[in-house]
Amino acid sequence: MISMTQLAAEKVKEIAEAEGLPDQGLRLRVVGGGCAGFQYDLYFEDSPTDLDERFESNGVRLYVDPLSYQYLDGTEIDYVDGANGSGFKFGNPNISGTCGCGSSFHA
Repeated sequence: MISMTQLAAEKVKEIAEAEGLPDQGLRLRVVGGGCAGFQYDLYFEDSPTDLDERFESNGVRLYVDPLSYQYLDGTEIDYVDGANGSGFKFGNPNISGTCGCGSSFHA
Protein backbone atom coordinates (compact mmCIF):
# COMPACT_ATOMS: atom_id res chain seq x y z
CA MET A 1 0.00 0.00 0.00
CA ILE A 2 1.08 3.58 -0.66
CA SER A 3 -0.26 6.50 1.36
CA MET A 4 -0.04 10.27 1.60
CA THR A 5 -0.11 12.46 4.66
CA GLN A 6 -2.90 14.99 4.94
CA LEU A 7 -0.43 17.80 4.22
CA ALA A 8 0.85 16.10 1.05
CA ALA A 9 -2.69 15.42 -0.14
CA GLU A 10 -3.66 19.06 0.41
CA LYS A 11 -0.64 20.18 -1.62
CA VAL A 12 -1.49 17.78 -4.47
CA LYS A 13 -5.07 19.09 -4.53
CA GLU A 14 -3.80 22.69 -4.49
CA ILE A 15 -1.47 22.03 -7.45
CA ALA A 16 -4.18 20.14 -9.37
CA GLU A 17 -6.62 23.02 -8.91
CA ALA A 18 -4.04 25.62 -9.98
CA GLU A 19 -3.22 23.57 -13.10
CA GLY A 20 -6.88 22.99 -13.98
CA LEU A 21 -6.62 19.23 -13.31
CA PRO A 22 -8.89 18.68 -10.29
CA ASP A 23 -10.34 15.37 -11.56
CA GLN A 24 -7.04 13.66 -12.34
CA GLY A 25 -5.18 11.14 -10.24
CA LEU A 26 -1.50 11.21 -9.38
CA ARG A 27 0.88 8.84 -11.16
CA LEU A 28 3.79 7.73 -8.97
CA ARG A 29 6.64 5.82 -10.52
CA VAL A 30 10.29 4.97 -10.14
CA VAL A 31 12.60 5.84 -13.03
CA GLY A 32 16.28 5.23 -13.57
CA GLY A 33 18.54 8.19 -12.92
CA GLY A 34 20.25 10.29 -10.34
CA CYS A 35 23.54 9.51 -8.70
CA ALA A 36 22.12 6.59 -6.67
CA GLY A 37 20.29 4.82 -9.51
CA PHE A 38 16.56 5.57 -9.09
CA GLN A 39 14.38 8.66 -8.82
CA TYR A 40 10.74 9.27 -7.99
CA ASP A 41 8.47 10.70 -10.68
CA LEU A 42 5.06 12.27 -9.97
CA TYR A 43 2.61 13.65 -12.50
CA PHE A 44 -1.13 14.01 -13.02
CA GLU A 45 -2.95 11.47 -15.18
CA ASP A 46 -6.55 11.00 -16.33
CA SER A 47 -6.93 7.32 -15.52
CA PRO A 48 -4.95 4.23 -14.58
CA THR A 49 -4.07 1.37 -16.93
CA ASP A 50 -5.45 -2.13 -16.42
CA LEU A 51 -2.14 -3.24 -14.86
CA ASP A 52 -1.79 -0.41 -12.34
CA GLU A 53 -2.06 -0.72 -8.59
CA ARG A 54 -4.62 1.85 -7.41
CA PHE A 55 -4.85 3.56 -4.06
CA GLU A 56 -6.72 6.45 -2.55
CA SER A 57 -5.22 8.37 0.34
CA ASN A 58 -6.73 11.46 1.94
CA GLY A 59 -8.86 12.07 -1.16
CA VAL A 60 -6.04 11.68 -3.73
CA ARG A 61 -6.13 8.84 -6.25
CA LEU A 62 -2.70 7.24 -6.77
CA TYR A 63 -1.71 5.07 -9.75
CA VAL A 64 1.43 2.90 -9.69
CA ASP A 65 2.70 0.57 -12.41
CA PRO A 66 3.71 -2.98 -11.36
CA LEU A 67 7.46 -2.46 -11.84
CA SER A 68 7.49 0.70 -9.72
CA TYR A 69 5.25 -0.86 -7.08
CA GLN A 70 7.90 -3.40 -6.11
CA TYR A 71 10.10 -0.46 -5.03
CA LEU A 72 7.28 1.62 -3.52
CA ASP A 73 5.14 -0.76 -1.45
CA GLY A 74 4.76 0.70 2.04
CA THR A 75 5.84 4.22 1.03
CA GLU A 76 4.29 7.26 2.69
CA ILE A 77 4.45 10.56 0.80
CA ASP A 78 4.70 13.72 2.86
CA TYR A 79 5.18 17.38 1.98
CA VAL A 80 7.83 19.47 3.69
CA ASP A 81 8.26 23.23 3.63
CA GLY A 82 11.41 24.38 5.34
CA ALA A 83 14.48 26.57 5.24
CA ASN A 84 16.20 24.19 2.81
CA GLY A 85 13.30 24.17 0.36
CA SER A 86 9.89 22.67 -0.22
CA GLY A 87 8.80 19.44 -1.81
CA PHE A 88 7.43 15.97 -1.49
CA LYS A 89 9.30 13.62 0.82
CA PHE A 90 9.11 9.85 0.39
CA GLY A 91 9.22 7.61 3.44
CA ASN A 92 10.18 4.45 1.55
CA PRO A 93 11.00 1.34 3.62
CA ASN A 94 12.41 -0.47 0.55
CA ILE A 95 15.48 1.65 -0.08
CA SER A 96 18.95 0.72 1.11
CA GLY A 97 20.51 4.16 0.63
CA THR A 98 20.26 7.60 -0.91
CA CYS A 99 22.63 9.96 -2.65
CA GLY A 100 24.24 12.89 -0.87
CA CYS A 101 21.71 15.41 -2.14
CA GLY A 102 18.75 13.14 -1.28
CA SER A 103 17.10 13.29 -4.70
CA SER A 104 17.74 9.67 -5.71
CA PHE A 105 17.96 6.26 -4.03
CA HIS A 106 19.02 2.67 -4.47
CA ALA A 107 17.21 -0.45 -3.37
